[in-house]
Amino acid sequence: MKLRGIGLSLAAFAGLAICSGVAQAQSAAGAGASQSASSSTAMQTQPGTTYVRPTEKQKITNFAFDAFGPYPFLGAAVVGGVEQAYNTPPEWGQGMDAYGVRVASVYGIALTTTTVRYALAEVLKEDTIYYPCECSGILPRLEHALISTVTSRRGEDGHRMISFPAIAAPYGGAMTAALGWYPTRFGPEDGFRMGNYNLLGQAAQNVATEFIYGGPHALLSHMNMHGMGRHSDISK
Repeated sequence: MKLRGIGLSLAAFAGLAICSGVAQAQSAAGAGASQSASSSTAMQTQPGTTYVRPTEKQKITNFAFDAFGPYPFLGAAVVGGVEQAYNTPPEWGQGMDAYGVRVASVYGIALTTTTVRYALAEVLKEDTIYYPCECSGILPRLEHALISTVTSRRGEDGHRMISFPAIAAPYGGAMTAALGWYPTRFGPEDGFRMGNYNLLGQAAQNVATEFIYGGPHALLSHMNMHGMGRHSDISK
């Protein structure tokens, strides 16, 4: 793939992740818990912070919102437009029909990624919902967001650990697209490459969630976001 194509793919996955970042923030709130992290405590629960494991009903609500809420569709429409502008992949051509195919493709990748993550997390008894950091400072919060990309919470105490579902899901979504509906010239190596971009997109989503929608100290919290934030509960 040419350099422009690589940059486009990365921007596409990151753009989709940022567009859907608020869904992760609402999902975290729906779980009824908050996570803490700093440079020294990012891998464990902060003393004094109570972790409440989400119920099965909350997990289903979170999955439904992440998979079928408005933000994945909005993100797919935006990223599909970017891919349309760059005519990638070129086999899909131009016009409204081609745009529809690209939007469906982007949404399909996001839906598969979300489904794989939630399914594997359920099997392995992990909580892969993003919990905004209760720490302060740009670097600790950035570190927390990036660490959360490849970790999850487990057990009643919510201890943090390396997460197979969080790592595997982006590659599952990308590989499904590369082998399932992308042009026949795409193969497993393309799926792996796209998975790398998808994983980076998940990291961008966490950063966007942390700094834009991440709670009372967030970058845009003064806008109130119609009441959205750490303490809203979409499961009600």
